Amino acid sequence: MPKHLRVIVLTLVILAVLVPASILAIPSAEFYQEGGEIFDDWDICRTNAAGEDGFFQVSAAGFYPIIVGESLGENADQAYRIGQQFAQDYPDMHQRAEEIFAFVRDRVRYTSDESQFSLAEFAQNADELVVTIEDEGIAHGDCEDYAVLLAVMYKGAGFRSAIVLAPEHAAALLYLPEYREANQSLSVDGEAGWIWAEATGGNNPLGWMPEEFMGTELEVYEVDDKAITKGEPPDKPSTVITPDAGSSGIHISPFFIVIVLLLLISLLRRRR
Repeated sequence: MPKHLRVIVLTLVILAVLVPASILAIPSAEFYQEGGEIFDDWDICRTNAAGEDGFFQVSAAGFYPIIVGESLGENADQAYRIGQQFAQDYPDMHQRAEEIFAFVRDRVRYTSDESQFSLAEFAQNADELVVTIEDEGIAHGDCEDYAVLLAVMYKGAGFRSAIVLAPEHAAALLYLPEYREANQSLSVDGEAGWIWAEATGGNNPLGWMPEEFMGTELEVYEVDDKAITKGEPPDKPSTVITPDAGSSGIHISPFFIVIVLLLLISLLRRRR
């Protein structure tokens, strides 16, 4: 192979290894901007939890974690199906619950939205996290991302699950009334047997509830296995959402990529 071709091939191989997928991403049709907020193609605001279009629809009357409906019912995809697979692999309900919890705890690394997306808030749905886990072995997210993923996977595995909001925090709840390993058993609407699923710490066991939330006022919503309806694609410019450097992979500046490509073109011209 001529020397200049070897240089080109080697350079392309290096770029393929080092350049994260986010740099080479085609603009996504899944997100758009409006009023300074980012929405997905279900018209859910991913950058705000509050209001009618917020991902948790938080209001004075309570909340509804509408984003879970992107991964349930007719929208069920990878996260739900992994939950179903756990149900097949682990007939014992307690072991199944622990294995699902360990899957999420060990494969999602706690990362703030500011660090990952340079946004004060950006919620991910359950399937987005699972796709990243399947592609890269690990995903990054904050407390509401963990809670949504756990709630969806537990529904897929045949459990009753819920999202709980504490002051400046979100977690999942699991209905497992005979589980004795939890440090706190909770009642929801007078029904005992709910346990806390806090997967944000690498050493947390299923059922461990942080003391700071014991005795505090909590908002709970039990998740229904129902889909939400996706609307027509919005007639708005798409927005690309990609993790920043440091959250995963090695970041190569697009400017550097352009310089390398210009050098390659220059080499080719010289060889003619």
